[in-house]
Amino acid sequence: MKRNINLTMLMDFYELTMANGYFENGMKDTITYFDMFFRRIPDGGGFAIMAGVEPLVEYLRDLSFDDEDIAFLREKNIFCEEFLEYLRNFKFSCDVWAVAEGTPIFPGEPIVTVRGPAIEAQLIETMVLLTINHQSLIATKANRIVRAAEGRPVMEFGSRRAQGYDGAIYGARAAYIGGCVGTACTISERDHGIPATGTMAHSWVQMFPTELDAFRAYAKIYPDSCSLLVDTYDVLKSGIPNAIKVFDEVLAPGGHRPKGIRIDSGDMTYLSKKARKMLDEAGYPDCKIIASNALDEYIIRDIIMQGAQIDIFGVGERLITSRSEPVFGGVYKLVGVEDENGEIIPKIKLSENIEKITTPGFKQLWRLFDNESGKAMADVISLHEEVIDGNAPYELFDPEHIWKRKTIENFTPRPLLEPIFEKGKCVYKERTVEEIRNFREASVDELWAEVCRFENPHKYYVDLSQNLWDIKNRLLVKK
Repeated sequence: MKRNINLTMLMDFYELTMANGYFENGMKDTITYFDMFFRRIPDGGGFAIMAGVEPLVEYLRDLSFDDEDIAFLREKNIFCEEFLEYLRNFKFSCDVWAVAEGTPIFPGEPIVTVRGPAIEAQLIETMVLLTINHQSLIATKANRIVRAAEGRPVMEFGSRRAQGYDGAIYGARAAYIGGCVGTACTISERDHGIPATGTMAHSWVQMFPTELDAFRAYAKIYPDSCSLLVDTYDVLKSGIPNAIKVFDEVLAPGGHRPKGIRIDSGDMTYLSKKARKMLDEAGYPDCKIIASNALDEYIIRDIIMQGAQIDIFGVGERLITSRSEPVFGGVYKLVGVEDENGEIIPKIKLSENIEKITTPGFKQLWRLFDNESGKAMADVISLHEEVIDGNAPYELFDPEHIWKRKTIENFTPRPLLEPIFEKGKCVYKERTVEEIRNFREASVDELWAEVCRFENPHKYYVDLSQNLWDIKNRLLVKK
């Protein structure tokens, strides 16, 4: 989707103060390396879903400061005029790598890497994080909900509960990547090709003298796509009986079949069982039962276990806001600086919290697949120039417990970080959202079922290569 506003200034102010400082200290051309990674999977899950690469590409491709931006910054009276002139002529020239959208990702892994002049790499921090954090959060939540539905279609119904219009538009995109079959957000179909559907609200039913009048009017206008909302007054006493009457009197004589009925309140398990029986006895076993109303993966899982007769789920606020855990928590950290000879000097950030200690250096991320099962065995973070050879035995070890080692054979390594910009030129190979969604489905299928559990998932190991671990350990000891 082409943005119609310039988002270049959507950045934390300290990025500008640091950039001005780099400029005044003669560091504007110093080549730096930054990684984006996250520390914890939302909802205690076994994996997250990478999303947001294409919106990030759109942002980086259009990066420029206009006259209004420069005038605003000049009024702050803290930036030197030479720096403002630099921004006026700003041209993005970084190299950027990213894990493909739809890929399962794990804590500590570099999912975006930026190499380029210090000022440029610093100025894009906020939008890298904002874009990938939000999209990955919603895609991850959607995938949990979709897996809980056990093959039943899930619609994203959350536009009116989203945090802002971008949250609705891009949230629908992320939800589709995660596995939803469509959205209620019309603009998301126009701009992203995500199927948008919808029928009626309670207000439609209330606008007519009776529920029966409302159903009859709707069926006459939309005989080939007739789904009726049956809980405005009483699902079992009036909603479904009136729906069946309209199916008999309006649809059937014209050779049409009803698409469904929707229940938006009450005990979904009980009501859906009763509704299924009534519809079947009336001769409409093909009429789908759609459920909405504050659903999430746990409610869906439970009502399915209880025997609910629901064919399609519409999920709103708890999906579009990831209500159970609304922060993805990705961070963007400096991991290396080139000296005047082009040698990479690895940088590390220390902390008393072990999980906050960064992994230094210019890196590549590998996923190792067992050749017999086709399943992912582990991920390895290596130095960028390292190559893992699938034709030779490879020793894995836990970087936190280095005595835990395992030699594997008969595996296929796959690098996950792909170039999306080279020297500022976009080299991203655009994919349709449908292609991304299909890729996500295939990629999740490559994980063992134990990793996909909602409670106490099996820990998927992310290891360091021996060379990378040696560098990290040397910096830890040195500090």
